[in-house]
Amino acid sequence: MVVCGDDGLAHRVAAELLDVYGEPVTLVVPAAREAERVLGGPGSGLLSRVPLARPSDAAPGERPGVGGLRIVEAAEPDEAVLAAAGVDGAPALSLVYEDDDRNVQAALVARRLNPRVRLVIRLYNRKLGLHLAELLDRAAAVAAPAPDLPGLDASTTVLSDSDTAAPAFAATAVAGTSKVVQANGILLRAVERTPRRRGAPPAGALCTLALLSADPDGPEGSDGPARTWNRDRAGDRDRDRDRDRDRDRGPWLLPDDDETAHAGGRSVVALEVVPPPRRRRLPSPLPGAAALLGSLGSLFSPRLNWSLAGVAVAVAALGLASWLTTGDTPFHAAYVTLLDIFAFNDPAVREPPVRQLLQVLGGFVGMLLLPVLVAAALEALGAFRTAAGLRRPPGNLSGHVVLVGLGKIGTRVLARLRELGVPVVCLESDSLARGLPLARRLHVPVVLGDVTEEGVLEAARVHRARALLALTSSDTTNLEAVLHARTIKGDLRVVLRLDDDDFAEAVDRTLSTAHPGALTRSRSVTHLAAPAFAGAMMGRQILGAIPVERRVLLIAAVDVVGLPELEGRTIMQSFRPGAWRVIALDSAPRAERRPHLPGVRRAGDPAAAGGLIWDLDPDRVLSGQDRVLMAATRQGLAELLGRRRTPTADR
Repeated sequence: MVVCGDDGLAHRVAAELLDVYGEPVTLVVPAAREAERVLGGPGSGLLSRVPLARPSDAAPGERPGVGGLRIVEAAEPDEAVLAAAGVDGAPALSLVYEDDDRNVQAALVARRLNPRVRLVIRLYNRKLGLHLAELLDRAAAVAAPAPDLPGLDASTTVLSDSDTAAPAFAATAVAGTSKVVQANGILLRAVERTPRRRGAPPAGALCTLALLSADPDGPEGSDGPARTWNRDRAGDRDRDRDRDRDRDRGPWLLPDDDETAHAGGRSVVALEVVPPPRRRRLPSPLPGAAALLGSLGSLFSPRLNWSLAGVAVAVAALGLASWLTTGDTPFHAAYVTLLDIFAFNDPAVREPPVRQLLQVLGGFVGMLLLPVLVAAALEALGAFRTAAGLRRPPGNLSGHVVLVGLGKIGTRVLARLRELGVPVVCLESDSLARGLPLARRLHVPVVLGDVTEEGVLEAARVHRARALLALTSSDTTNLEAVLHARTIKGDLRVVLRLDDDDFAEAVDRTLSTAHPGALTRSRSVTHLAAPAFAGAMMGRQILGAIPVERRVLLIAAVDVVGLPELEGRTIMQSFRPGAWRVIALDSAPRAERRPHLPGVRRAGDPAAAGGLIWDLDPDRVLSGQDRVLMAATRQGLAELLGRRRTPTADR
């Protein structure tokens, strides 16, 4: 496997491939010494057993052995560098540079060097990613129309670390909000519930994903690989010992009925399928001209609407009084009243006293009407130019989420929160930040200012907020924002983006101890995104990751063919507690399957052809023609893949 990158995501992906999947890796980075420090330095705990080797230390043509790491130091992934890294013979290449342009150029070169390499590309631009994947897949088909290695996967997978991490940040920020994985029309929701009876998932749930820790508000367990158990007698004893040791230490991932029955009152994380809502147009309650007036009234604020309504009532009252006292026709009385209001009429010097009084009142109403009309014009102009301005937080706002930082991650999290209907106030110091256009388009209030300065968090109404999300690229800024927010509101729910895992654990424990009544969670983008990139390199379509405390469950689409743990077994027999579980079946014929899974369908639905079947019979036998949707731990997915002997591996 070849991994090319210039930040912590490349190091984390290499660690996943080495430590979890046991694959040899060539890592292309600008600074080899930094990669050695992160991957194999003292106390890192990641790859202490993996020997490091420079390309110069290896003989020409020498390939690293299983579990080995080879580092190539290069600033740019040009053709010479990719060739030196061995892309021409690698089964998979991951390009995870922060620059989209660099990833695109390297992908085009790699596809020319090796048309059969599996590409995993990190791109922030979604539209560009779709077009690029189609182009590279077509190039691979043209270059190798009849590969001599059957079953070889030369697909292109475009992922975004922001999209992978955003659901976890959004779900953690809101108490009671479901953890969501959304991809290609599939919406899976993980909710915390209490089972109604022992050994059974909660009502309406597909399955039980995890049993939470006995102390859900305490410091979370480490995100080490989930345990797997053998089926022999000695493995059963190890399983019982592991269960007793882990009973009070952390969550149980993918438990069986026996574990759920002995959960001791723990809450469970259950998986649900949420069908996409049906959009329909509601008929307008205001017909004709009234509907037009209602749409025009939406241009103005409620206070201005009331002012206009009051002036209109005053004008109507003056017109009615003029008609009743002067004996004029209604039209002429209204005309004279308008002339008096706009000061167009002659003074009523020789008119009756009633007429003179009405003229004075009309002039007074005209004086009140003038500023109202000016305000209406300015406000209507501002309504038409909403995209060019930023809203300020309303004074009565409460129960919202304060989002600090509108960079790559903050922009994706903002979109997720608005999809969930959560009110948000954004805090950004850069007036040219990436997420400001999205905030304008969604009419989200934004406070421009440095979060570390006095009064900025107060302007975001943090004292009335339900949660604070600190998602800037600086760990120090995020921590300072959280500490300042806790001084304003001690029980505020906070979520930090911290890239250093050891630092994140220390912050979790310290803040939880100092504020036992508040919830503190720290998340690392690379920590949440790397499993998806590594899984895609191994030939799995990773739809998303569901965080369970500080562990991660992957939702993946897997072809059954060639997997003895699945092929020829029933749904019940294929379930491996703590490792993987089949949750859905793709009903489309193998020849008609698309690279991406179709939308959500229910079994028995006449439109279910080509869809997913969720209500699975436990006794249904899986065949080699099936493709299943699975929930798996990282270690479980690695074990499932490692037992398959592919032609690429044999070569």
